[in-house]
Amino acid sequence: MKFLLYLKRGLILLAVLVLFLLVALFVTTRGPHRGTSIDITFPEPGKWGQVNQLEVGVGVRDITPQIELYDSWVDQDGDGAFDPDIDQYEDKNGNGTFDLIWLAGFGNKRAAQGIHDPLWARAIAFKNNGAIIVLVSIDSIGITHDRYLDIRERLVEEAPHITHVSFAATHTHNAPDTIGLWSYKEFIGRKFDDGYIAYLQDQIFESILESVSQLVPANTVLAEAEVPMENFTHDSRPPVVVDKKLPVALFRNQKTGETIATLSSWGMHPEGFGSDFPLISSDFVHYYREAMESGLDGKGGFKGFGGKAIYFTGPVGGLMTQLNINISDRFGEVNGPGSKSKAQGENLAILAAEALNASQKNGVEDMSFQGIAFTAKTIFIPIGWPLKVAVALGLVHPGMYGLPFNTEVKSEINAIRIGDLEIITSPGEVFPEIVDGGIESPEGADIITEPVEVPPLRSQMEGAINMNFNLGMDEIGYIIPISQWDREPPYTYSYREPPYGEIYIGDPSASPKIHRESLLLLERLHDTLSSAGNRR
Repeated sequence: MKFLLYLKRGLILLAVLVLFLLVALFVTTRGPHRGTSIDITFPEPGKWGQVNQLEVGVGVRDITPQIELYDSWVDQDGDGAFDPDIDQYEDKNGNGTFDLIWLAGFGNKRAAQGIHDPLWARAIAFKNNGAIIVLVSIDSIGITHDRYLDIRERLVEEAPHITHVSFAATHTHNAPDTIGLWSYKEFIGRKFDDGYIAYLQDQIFESILESVSQLVPANTVLAEAEVPMENFTHDSRPPVVVDKKLPVALFRNQKTGETIATLSSWGMHPEGFGSDFPLISSDFVHYYREAMESGLDGKGGFKGFGGKAIYFTGPVGGLMTQLNINISDRFGEVNGPGSKSKAQGENLAILAAEALNASQKNGVEDMSFQGIAFTAKTIFIPIGWPLKVAVALGLVHPGMYGLPFNTEVKSEINAIRIGDLEIITSPGEVFPEIVDGGIESPEGADIITEPVEVPPLRSQMEGAINMNFNLGMDEIGYIIPISQWDREPPYTYSYREPPYGEIYIGDPSASPKIHRESLLLLERLHDTLSSAGNRR
């Protein structure tokens, strides 16, 4: 009888435990903003407002962590990683634990020891034909969709006159962890900084409001530079396909002639300082923006354009890096005292400046059409192991959809037109093959198929210049062509182990879906432009 009693009690306890786990899992898989979605084209075809002179404004906010709020530490063994058993830290707030700024990328024990250059949220606003559209570039490893929706929700309440805001991260590897993958430990014992997230969101919000408050009629110069692979890019994963396009726009105050902003995009990981660099920085993006604003003296120098330089990261999957190459600076020094990141940023700015100056010399002073339009759509992206575990626990990209048969996360794609400038956003790090072509079906791939993500996205864009913003509205990892997906042996291109990339998204069907939805959005955008009589 006692056995039956103990068995009954054990079964009841087990049932309660299972129920508790199910309730906990239900809560963690729900995620925030579950009922929020978007599926819009503006203006609707045939419903364009009057197209006047384009207005442009810029807003900038410092998003560098307030370092005085954190503990400091000494790297006793010089390995660039914080180990509480070896390294020393100053417990400034006396709470008995280490409160450090955890840098994103490379490893999960990289704690900042200072600031090399400030991080920024840089917003550029456009107004015409009854709409205000704002693009925001953020010096961050990446920000998940739910946190952008926090900001959008606040804007609806406090700034309803803004029609649409699209966000993207520059993907610098020397900014705080804003995702949750690099904060000391992945799961138990992790020290993710929710306080910084709140500060970051506030600063982004303020940059948006400022950009709209600064709107003035503007003249525009459009240009595009060709970026050579040599001395600029290394593709660390075959096939070798890199981003060779540097589209750039210059906006000037129509009344004063002063520069409001330059806007540009190119695909490269901002990680030139490497894994051992202990300071906060936007990497080569910092040097690029500084040069575009203030100019360069000496060899290859040019007069700065003034205003604010807004930079968005282009297609970086594949993987675009400068870690495995030498980069000569404009004086011919290789990885000299100014660092690889400085050389790359300044070299890139020289290309952009040459292209803009050539356009101005040729009399290209304005866009023939200055209307603005956009399409935006919520999409659900399939994910696999191990990402689905972190999502299910609410640790990374909270909110799981498609259950019980599928595991998906909610994300978003935007297609935007600013006059003759066209933009498509990608919610992660897209392989350049998907944007500009060159997808292969290599021997050893897990899925035997001809290339699926065709035609290339940029070939279907119709602007005078066309930009692809990576980490746009989200960061879901690498967007890998399905015919190049490779987790199981035999491996492609003679790899002896799985290539780097698949582990972050975990599902090969993500890329075809993102590509398909991107093409549909571009088609919708072009349809509304046609209705206004302004399709190129």
